[in-house]
Amino acid sequence: MVRKICVVVTARPSYSRIRSVLEAIQAHPSLELQLVVAASALLDRYGNAHRIIEDEGFQIDRRVYMIMEGENLVTSAKSTGIGLAELATVFDDLRPDAVVTVADRFETLATAIAASYLNVPLVHIQGGEVTGSIDEKVRHAITKLADLHFVATEKAAERVIRMGEQPERVFVTGCPSIDVVKRALSSPPVPRDQLIGKYGGVGEPIDLAKGYIVVLQHPVTTEHNESRRHVVETLHAVVDSGLPAIWFWPNVDAGSDGTSKGIRAFRETHSLPRIHFFKNLPPEDFLRLVNDSLCIVGNSSVGIRECSHLGIPSINVGGRQQGRERGANTLDVPYERGAILAAIQRAVKGGRFKPDPLYGDGRSGPRIADLLAEVELSIEKRLAY
Repeated sequence: MVRKICVVVTARPSYSRIRSVLEAIQAHPSLELQLVVAASALLDRYGNAHRIIEDEGFQIDRRVYMIMEGENLVTSAKSTGIGLAELATVFDDLRPDAVVTVADRFETLATAIAASYLNVPLVHIQGGEVTGSIDEKVRHAITKLADLHFVATEKAAERVIRMGEQPERVFVTGCPSIDVVKRALSSPPVPRDQLIGKYGGVGEPIDLAKGYIVVLQHPVTTEHNESRRHVVETLHAVVDSGLPAIWFWPNVDAGSDGTSKGIRAFRETHSLPRIHFFKNLPPEDFLRLVNDSLCIVGNSSVGIRECSHLGIPSINVGGRQQGRERGANTLDVPYERGAILAAIQRAVKGGRFKPDPLYGDGRSGPRIADLLAEVELSIEKRLAY
């Protein structure tokens, strides 16, 4: 019997995290992929991830528009409520045998609740990790709603089991994003002199030939009122470094409007001939770009997760990733321009690190697909202690 597996993708990073799983489900003879794309993955200002998804050969079965304008705490809560109502209808219509949700964004909580109340087995990828902000609460709440857990590391598995989940329902699969890293490394990047011409973006063309940095900084939901100040500190440090920079737009979390306004206002008052801005790139081109960089700056988990595998120095700014397992490539600094600048200079001088397999071996997608086909699906849960 073929199992119908419904995967919900809600944001551009979620697609990168799950793409190899989508491919493996689609190719598996015992599985049928149902793909739901929702939230910021459908919006132009966050990079039109749905277009990349379709361009890469996936059929989108349902689209769920659920983001309320405002990028603040209230709109995040209301967007979650809209998503819960809409996804309940989608799942009732598609009748999947299991629903897969990824990581810890607020939209994933809507996915988890809707599936749980419809008695559909819930599969959670990337549970058991530690960071901070609202993501910490969301991630562990989803763990308690989920029926199967596919985690990235041994420590994550230990945490999920200590939360009372049955050990036989917890599987260390590695992180599917490492699958994309391995594939990106096996093919040549877009030539540096063609990158801006191919993908556009905003800003003057910049010379990447002598080295550049990548910047990806999101707001922190528990410090959303400080997001504009935070990004200005990073902007000053990047400008003062004198290095060319490729800067990616923030995600949809509360405080994103402050981050975006901070960038736009800074562009109005400062000449930025060495910074070029993008909303989004296809996952492999993004990772090739990162792999060719001198370092990554900001607070995205990419700096800790994918860059540990690549050996790229990561300047982790602020507390958004506090507590996440990291390799030797990560240097933590506060939101202070002098500290950020010093860290950039240190990273550029120090060079690359030895690749760290902490988050997986690059075969997570097929591993997860096989488990989805073979493991007993159930909605019955009891505390394991």
